[in-house]
Amino acid sequence: MLLWINGPFGGGKTQTAFDLHRRLPGSVVCDPESVGFGLHRMMPSALRGDFQDYPSWRQGVFEVLDHVVRHHDGVVIAPMTVANPRYFDETVGRLRTAGHDVRHFALLAERATVLNRLRDRGLGLAAVLRLVGKQDLLLRMEQFAVDRLDYCLDQLRAPEFAEHLWTDTTPIAAVADRIADSAGLTLTPDTDGPIRGTLRRVAVTVRSARL
Repeated sequence: MLLWINGPFGGGKTQTAFDLHRRLPGSVVCDPESVGFGLHRMMPSALRGDFQDYPSWRQGVFEVLDHVVRHHDGVVIAPMTVANPRYFDETVGRLRTAGHDVRHFALLAERATVLNRLRDRGLGLAAVLRLVGKQDLLLRMEQFAVDRLDYCLDQLRAPEFAEHLWTDTTPIAAVADRIADSAGLTLTPDTDGPIRGTLRRVAVTVRSARL
């Protein structure tokens, strides 16, 4: 089974994916963003655009996930924003056509909620970026997310992007529980307290940052 966790940039996809991973023995997180950043590393910076616009990204994501889902015994979790209907069809739709059991979830929230999450995410990275002399990177990262926020929220409300989960007042662990229930999966209990949960989320944010 493949769990595709969709949603706007900054909507909680990666945090939800890793919460599912830690509570779902045998699962693996396969981040389609890694394919895009690999393509970017092959190009001079002046030529780098939105990697989802490259047919090679859609093809690469399909091929990698097709291979992993076929050969990995556990659940595969892919956190990735895909709001363009054609690109969605060429990735999620194509994986379904190939015969895979793909459960898709779009994590939605009000615009103000997502903006607050982006600010929280920035606080977790600011100190690290200062240490490595990349202070301006955080602004660029979050500006990319803000610029695409309205488009993503509008597109992802469409029926083809179901199942929709509204997460404004729902903690990450509860979102993971709802996804697991819908997919017929059993998670181990969430034993994180407030402090440990916060530290774990910061660690996921830092580990997922593309410097």
